[in-house]
Amino acid sequence: MADTAETSTEPIVSTTCGAVRGTVRDGVAAFLGVPFAAPPVGAAAFAAPAPHEPWEGVRDATAYGPTAPQIGYPAPIAALLDNDIELGDDYLNVNVWTPDPSASGLPVMVWIHGGAFARGSNRLAIYAGDTFARDGVVFVGINYRLGIPGFASIEGAPENRGLLDQIAALNWVRDNVAAFGGDPAKVTIVGESAGAMSVASLLSSPRATGLFHGAVMESGNGSAAVAVEDARMVTARLAGLLEITPDAAGFSSVSTELLLKAQTDLALEAQMNPDPALFGRTVIEVGMGIMTLMPVVDGEVLPNLPEASIAAGAGAGVPLMAGWNADEFRFFLVPTGVAAIATEEMARTMIGGYPGAVAELDEHLAAGTAVGDALCMVLTGIAFRNGTVKLAQLRPDEQTYLYEFGVPNDVAGIGAGHAVEIPYVFDHLEAAQRLTGPDAPQAVADAMHSAWVDFVKTGAPGWDRYLTDQTVRRFD
Repeated sequence: MADTAETSTEPIVSTTCGAVRGTVRDGVAAFLGVPFAAPPVGAAAFAAPAPHEPWEGVRDATAYGPTAPQIGYPAPIAALLDNDIELGDDYLNVNVWTPDPSASGLPVMVWIHGGAFARGSNRLAIYAGDTFARDGVVFVGINYRLGIPGFASIEGAPENRGLLDQIAALNWVRDNVAAFGGDPAKVTIVGESAGAMSVASLLSSPRATGLFHGAVMESGNGSAAVAVEDARMVTARLAGLLEITPDAAGFSSVSTELLLKAQTDLALEAQMNPDPALFGRTVIEVGMGIMTLMPVVDGEVLPNLPEASIAAGAGAGVPLMAGWNADEFRFFLVPTGVAAIATEEMARTMIGGYPGAVAELDEHLAAGTAVGDALCMVLTGIAFRNGTVKLAQLRPDEQTYLYEFGVPNDVAGIGAGHAVEIPYVFDHLEAAQRLTGPDAPQAVADAMHSAWVDFVKTGAPGWDRYLTDQTVRRFD
């Protein structure tokens, strides 16, 4: 990690694999699409991440790199949230924004994107880290394998390959971030949705111990992992759709296009017929009809459910900030029309397996709440709020800070729905009017962005650690 050479517009940084050339804009240097592991293609698609081959000369890092193979969001969701897909082999890459590559000791934020472990990338405009670099933080946005290559439990392949990619990215940060001005001893991981669930997994994984020193979970929980035997039921159904053997050799023989088609067909099948006898009990309960591929409890990367490991002391000494959005599930059920057609019978069927959920639904209905609205409220608690509070309660002696985001997008009818907080956190309201609505309050973005910057820099966001619901910071 030798020297940093810089001109006014084209800084050059030396990494462990070779030199990269970035750009400078408004005083912030950006290095985009920098590989942190070898391309996971061919036989490597179902192997653990491997080191990238060194390159000769100076590699251009002035444009975003490719994304993990995936398909776009369904039209109602795509109308609110972008998903910039660019296929290519070198998709295990990072984007780095830094206030000064020649500095030293700057705090570091590593962003892990969401997308239900099947979609997303580090290319989105609302994920640009220039605003964090502007405020003194070295920002690193990572990619990781998604869907079948990342999370299917396959005989002959290591489990949790997507998590192993995240850990490989954190190792790259440890070995290289000083060359960009950052301090490898001041790394905070931050994730949203599946990214937040990944943060919980990393907190609980012995493979990630010591690679980060603070953690932020936006709209996640500590229960997003499934039993291997249930995950293998999903694998068997995928193999049946593809007419292959349910092992690494079989899946390696199939094109990316066919893998994505089978993955999409199976996800639709699980939504239409969420039968535990077909997909496994934990897959249906944890996935809630949204996720069929996710981390597995393998005894190595994940010794146990993240929340169980955290209760036993995993992640001790790591400050954690975590929160939820007040209307999370409106993002999923309103644009798709499900909320509008929901009946009481349908709602009770959807939530019947969760303790206390039906009673809570009935309370909302008795108060005159429409069925679809009541269903969104109950599911928000099940999937996000309750699990976040539980994590804080499992860490009674730790620095754990909770928040609730409540600024609605009334134009789209999604309220303070899932993902709406992201452009506030990144101070990128200008890039997200479809998601936030046209009159998003800049004052809330100022407050949230400042809290995240403070947490990355100091391990505290500016309010008291969680003791009771009275110590939850509300952004509304």
